[in-house]
Amino acid sequence: MAANEYPRIFQLGESAITVEFGDSISETLNDRAVSLAERFDRAPFPGFIESVPAYASTTVFYDPVAVRRAFPDFNAAGDAVKVLIDSAIAGLDRRETKTAKPIEIPVDFSAECGLDLEALAVRSSLKVTDVISIFTARIYRVYMIGFLPGFAYMGEVDERIASPRKETPRTLVPNGSIGIAGRQTGIYSLDSPGGWQIIGRTDVSMFRPEDEEPCFLKAGDHVQFVPAS
Repeated sequence: MAANEYPRIFQLGESAITVEFGDSISETLNDRAVSLAERFDRAPFPGFIESVPAYASTTVFYDPVAVRRAFPDFNAAGDAVKVLIDSAIAGLDRRETKTAKPIEIPVDFSAECGLDLEALAVRSSLKVTDVISIFTARIYRVYMIGFLPGFAYMGEVDERIASPRKETPRTLVPNGSIGIAGRQTGIYSLDSPGGWQIIGRTDVSMFRPEDEEPCFLKAGDHVQFVPAS
């Protein structure tokens, strides 16, 4: 395989390996990243800790001591894990996600909750109601979870309402706030500082640490925002 071809597999410290399927945002690449993560979640190897999919990559975390114990024929734990990853990639199938029903998330678009909604509308030369209609017309894919526990990076928003991050981030963005940054959208899962343009808020809890699966959304899910009644 030529050096500039994908997937690229490289060590990330002593206890993780990243598999990079490409360098762009696409559902096809994200499907492969999520599929690889699910493959190891379903059939973990000795020493496996977790697999974390991102936009176009998956990072596999492992306990190097446990891996060395289970695979003594390899010079290093990373060498054994790379072989396991190569084997998993060879049998990787595209995920069947297209028929999954989108997860509906109600949104309060009032001025109290949509802190930047009016300013975004003005900047986009649109009415507030138009921004809401454009935003809720699309189904958004969850590409990855990050930044905060349960914070889902989703895309892509219509280019008419795409907006850069705020020049001066807020010191506190309320839990449940829905923001836009570029053509991404996301839901703040905890009270946090943040610089995304806030257009609404939901009462649906994105992070529930007491649950067996604490994150409400996961990579590969599809979401549709609906105005709260």
